[in-house]
Amino acid sequence: MEIDFRSDTFTKPTPAMLEAMWSARVGDDVFGEDPTVNELEAKLAKMFGMEAALFCPTGTMTNQIAIKCHTQLGNEVICERSSHVYIYEGAGIAFNSGCQVKPIYGTKGQLTASQIKEEINPDDVHKAETALVCLENTSNRGGGSCYDIQEITRIRKLCKDTNLKLHLDGARLFNALVAKNELPESYGMLFDSISICLSKGLGAPIGSVLLGSSTFIAHARRVRKVLGGGMRQVGYMAAAGIYALDNHIQRLHIDHSNAQLLSAALNEKDFVKEILPVETNILIFTVHGKYCAESFVKELKEKNIKLIPISPTQVRMVTHLDISSSMMDCTIETIKSL
Repeated sequence: MEIDFRSDTFTKPTPAMLEAMWSARVGDDVFGEDPTVNELEAKLAKMFGMEAALFCPTGTMTNQIAIKCHTQLGNEVICERSSHVYIYEGAGIAFNSGCQVKPIYGTKGQLTASQIKEEINPDDVHKAETALVCLENTSNRGGGSCYDIQEITRIRKLCKDTNLKLHLDGARLFNALVAKNELPESYGMLFDSISICLSKGLGAPIGSVLLGSSTFIAHARRVRKVLGGGMRQVGYMAAAGIYALDNHIQRLHIDHSNAQLLSAALNEKDFVKEILPVETNILIFTVHGKYCAESFVKELKEKNIKLIPISPTQVRMVTHLDISSSMMDCTIETIKSL
């Protein structure tokens, strides 16, 4: 039995999801004629109380399209220094949008309104014009941490007062919504655009959806085409997303509970120095003493348990719907035996 905690992107479609994909009605999405894609886009837009949506192959693409639509060449983008748009998207902000980034050291991957306010450039020809703030919820490198929506509300007001756009990388936003018992429409009211991933905790094999106003999404559709993201009979993939939204949101609390169980087991070991607070399905911990991150990962791999080192001393584990109770039992027993 192989147990894979490297990422929630390793999930595979369930039999029921495959059946939904197999029976999907399809058309040419570039022509706007794939009925299942249209249904998915309308479903998510309505869920978040936003006007329109755009289905894309990846979360990197939805983020990069949003940044491109919100900025001009030479603008500056503010984000937390460990955010996905900054460290995991291949310098896409520079490559695609011609913008520079002002990364800010936050706490658990999160920023405050006061931090952002201090970093907005003045109206000075020597400085890049600040145009956009990007937040990430949950924060991957923050150990799956969730924003306090009141802080986001303060950031929203700051952006409105300073004429900045606000984008949310919500790759794992549904994890945050379940953990905080919040409603999607609360977020739709706060952001100019939101990126939602279907291929992580929700368990679809592919796909991300960008949400925004009708005008914004019309622009985004053009940018998607330029980036090579126009797809044809992609309703088969959209059907997986619809199934995930209908069936896999409320079960996310199971993944969160499993992450807590793993945290408790690791907390008993003297080679674990620190564990970031566990709020959702991501567990990041620091090893020391007899292990470095690579040696710990290697030892677990020999026992058919896959993890990922994210620094010389830090290891990440991510729970997801393909982690069964027997896999959890096996992993916890293995940790206890080390």
